Amino acid sequence: MPSRALAIACLAVVSLATPGRAADPVAIRAAIDRGVAYLKATGQEADGSFSPKAGPAVTALVVTALVRSGVAADDPAVAKAVAHLLSFRQADGGIHTPGAPVANYETAIAVMALAACNADGRHDREIAAATAFLRALQWDEGEGRGPDDPAYGGAGYGRQQRPDLSNTQFFIDALRAAGAAEDDPAIQRALAFVSRTQNLPGPHNDQPHPAKNPDGGFYYTPAAGGESQAGKTPDGGLRSYGSMTYAGLKSMIYAGVDRDDPRVKAALAWLAKHYTFAENPGMADNGLFYYFHTAAKSLDAFGGKEFRDAAGADHAWRDELSTVLLARQRDDGSWTNANARWMEGDANLVTAYSLLALSYCVP
Repeated sequence: MPSRALAIACLAVVSLATPGRAADPVAIRAAIDRGVAYLKATGQEADGSFSPKAGPAVTALVVTALVRSGVAADDPAVAKAVAHLLSFRQADGGIHTPGAPVANYETAIAVMALAACNADGRHDREIAAATAFLRALQWDEGEGRGPDDPAYGGAGYGRQQRPDLSNTQFFIDALRAAGAAEDDPAIQRALAFVSRTQNLPGPHNDQPHPAKNPDGGFYYTPAAGGESQAGKTPDGGLRSYGSMTYAGLKSMIYAGVDRDDPRVKAALAWLAKHYTFAENPGMADNGLFYYFHTAAKSLDAFGGKEFRDAAGADHAWRDELSTVLLARQRDDGSWTNANARWMEGDANLVTAYSLLALSYCVP
């Protein structure tokens, strides 16, 4: 296994060496098929689950990845996985491990999986109950949090768990997947929280952090004093990083923020300055495949075939990302990250992330 530094260096070569070359759609389809085959033949347990020690979330991510990769909702592997997922349904409508402090995360991921399999309305009841549960977890007036509170509108791992941008983006994703409109009150409350996670001083962010690092990117949370997984600047500002900046951009798009809005412009400027698939900007290879998936979903939501970087170069981002992902696929069809932080040593999770990212790259 190559060293982490060598792996990142190799990625940089791949990413920078092929900026103008179109990815081969046949090769992308073959990589997707190999990833699907790995999950169905190797990743799935007899009870239909994937990585069950992690609770239902990996199973839910795999279901969404398989369906977006072209596997039918009635395929035996998907059907077994959905049945396992639904075994986590709780009386309050949530779909999560009983007693575990990750109820929002697990339920939001489950809603997206059920929505992916719901073309015929078979999961309408479960989705409605789960989204009602998610709404009840949001930090709002019902939790005694008014609009002036930095936690307002956010979602954490579970009830009374400090809200963060990662969980809030999943919350928004789940509501939109379930059919909520961009002007849904819960999504608009979430937008208030998302705006406070941006390093952009102004009318949408009254927190002290952006003034110390006004670069337009996003960090993890403004709540409970604020935190960035990328650390702090020398004067105490919260560092922006790639995965959260794409999460912030996508969340604003899903909440109906216009692309001419200063928040969107600032996010795009940060991403243009740090455009790369060689790493998760600001985080090296920490959460790299989470970054790939979030970037792909965000850029797809933003629209356009190309993304212009700060130097004025246009990038066919789908070609560049798929080239990187194909280069990293293992011989057995799976993907994994040599840096196991945030469970990215789990081949089921990382293969799901990779397939989801590729699903936004196919022609």
